[in-house]
Amino acid sequence: MSDRSEEHDATRSEAWWRTEIIEMHPGVIRLRGYPIEELIGHVSFPAMIWLLLKGELPDERQAALLGTALAAAVDHGPQAPSIAIARMAITCGVGINNAMASATNVLGDVHGGAGEQAVELYQAIAADVDRGTDTGAGLAEATARCLDRLQAAGTRFVPGFGHRFHPLDPRAPRLLSLVDEAAADGVVSGRFAAIARAVEQELERRKGRLIPMNIDGATAVIYGELGFPPPLCRGLFVLSRSVGILAHAWEESQSGLRNKGPIPRERLWQYDGPPLRHPSREGCD
Repeated sequence: MSDRSEEHDATRSEAWWRTEIIEMHPGVIRLRGYPIEELIGHVSFPAMIWLLLKGELPDERQAALLGTALAAAVDHGPQAPSIAIARMAITCGVGINNAMASATNVLGDVHGGAGEQAVELYQAIAADVDRGTDTGAGLAEATARCLDRLQAAGTRFVPGFGHRFHPLDPRAPRLLSLVDEAAADGVVSGRFAAIARAVEQELERRKGRLIPMNIDGATAVIYGELGFPPPLCRGLFVLSRSVGILAHAWEESQSGLRNKGPIPRERLWQYDGPPLRHPSREGCD
C-alpha cells in the first residue's frame, strides 16, 4: 500500500466518527475544548451536562437551576413502572447496569415523556403568541388555541398537568418559585413560567376545577427557560430518574429475595379465560 493510500485510509478512519464533544489522545482529554483536569473540581455535574449538550459552560445560576430540575424528579416510588422493573430485574440475578437499563427502557411517551411533551406545548403557545403580536392576540388566546388543537388531536391528558396520586404535586410550586427568583435576577426570562401558569388557568376555566401543574410541567418550565429542545428534555428526565432507579435496584439487591414478581407469590392474578376444559372432550384424542 502506498503512503498516499495509507494516509487516505487513516484520514477516512479518523473521520468515520466526527464529534465536537470530545478530543482525546494519549494523556489528553478535552471536553468541548476544555482540559478535563481543569474542569474536575471546578465544574458541577449539572454544568458538565450543560457543557456537553450545549457546547459552552453555563454560569453558576443556570447550572443551579438545571440541577434543581434534575434533583426534583429523581424518584417517585416502587409503584412507578420503571422503579418496579428495576427492583424485579435485580432479583433475577442480573447486574445493576442491566436492572437500570431495563428500567430506563420503559421511560416512553406515557411514563417519562410528559416533560418533553409539555415543552412542546409551551413552545407551541409561545410561537402562537409571537404570530399573534400584530393582531393583538395575547397569551390567554394563544393558550386556548393550542389546547383546542390538542383536544382535536385526541389528546386526553394535557402533559404536565394533573396527577393520579397528588391533588397538588408538592414539587411543582417549589420549582416555580425558584424559576421566579431566577427570572427576577435576570437568569431566565420567565416566559415559560407565565405560559405554564396560563395553561393551568385555562384548564381550570374549562374544567371548573384546578388541574395543577405536576413535576413534568414544572421541570418543562425550567428546561424551556434554559433553552433545551424537547427531545433532550426526555433525556434529561432519564438522567434524573436514573438516580432513583439505581437506588431502588441497589436496595432491592440487599433484600436477598429471588425472582420477585409484580405481586406477592401468595396472591395470583385474575383469570378471565375459558373455564376448565379437556382436549379429549373436543374430539382431539
